[in-house]
Amino acid sequence: MQTAVRRLILASSSPRRRDLLQSLGLPFTVVASHADESVAPGTPPGAWVEQLAVRKAQVVAQQQPAQPVLVVAADTIVVLDGKVLGKPPQPAAAIEMLQQLQGRVHEVYSGVCVWHHPEGQYRCGHRCTRVWMRPLTLEHIQRYVRTGEPLDKAGSYAIQGLGATLVEKIDGDYFTVVGLPLNLLSDLLAEAGVALF
Repeated sequence: MQTAVRRLILASSSPRRRDLLQSLGLPFTVVASHADESVAPGTPPGAWVEQLAVRKAQVVAQQQPAQPVLVVAADTIVVLDGKVLGKPPQPAAAIEMLQQLQGRVHEVYSGVCVWHHPEGQYRCGHRCTRVWMRPLTLEHIQRYVRTGEPLDKAGSYAIQGLGATLVEKIDGDYFTVVGLPLNLLSDLLAEAGVALF
């Protein structure tokens, strides 16, 4: 199938997503997407991450010349009691988020889009993983925030870093929490004619 030889672009500057895509052994280039990330209030979490993944992929695809490429984009959010927790704008916000999350269960949604350029066709989907965070003291939270790790992460923690020490258990796909569900991505790539093995 011709799409199997298409150039692959990762529409993300996230080092975590880059490392995960590299783990699949596929050659790709990185083009950061600066798409508008606003979403209408009341949008369900699954639709939220799919909309943003599609928007990110489309923005990067529109910057490309006419040669055939596949653009991979993803979006991740943390949801607690139906409320979306994004990336903290400053350390105080990270402390506040972690105080809300500590000792409780929340959901992490990651959406993925594979965009066919120049046709403008795409496939997308999402996964959801439940995460139990262990009880944390304010001092523990403050020490973690001082490491700087939470400041560019949805929900103010990184499960693949020091934030792993805050997590008691998960129910679902680990890579969804990191930000790129590889099982979903492999399915979408297979539908596009890209076989991993």
